[in-house]
Amino acid sequence: MSTTRRAAVVAIVVCALAFTIAVPLRTYLSQKSEVNEQQQLQSELQRTVAQLEGRKGELSDPAQIEAEARKRFGFVKPGETPYIVQLPEDKAPEQGEPQGQQPVPAGSWYEKLWDQVAGG
Repeated sequence: MSTTRRAAVVAIVVCALAFTIAVPLRTYLSQKSEVNEQQQLQSELQRTVAQLEGRKGELSDPAQIEAEARKRFGFVKPGETPYIVQLPEDKAPEQGEPQGQQPVPAGSWYEKLWDQVAGG
């Protein structure tokens, strides 16, 4: 064989080896990154499960359940007097104060429409 043919055969063999190695290598690298992502997700989920297990342990105590009910829902025991503190920024505007809006007339939308059509 001539050296040109030998070089051509060697080039073909090298290209064939490169193609047979490239596809599995690419698949391996993509799967490796997916495995890393899934491991991170698994560790985050394990932390969440641990937090929820701790919360479950806290809520197994009747005193904690009572405290949550009082805080969230404003529950009081019979005989207790509940107090609500209203801060100035929570205060609704009084009727004498201007609101910057016109008062909305009472009645449904179709009654207002009929009044406009009938009134001309």
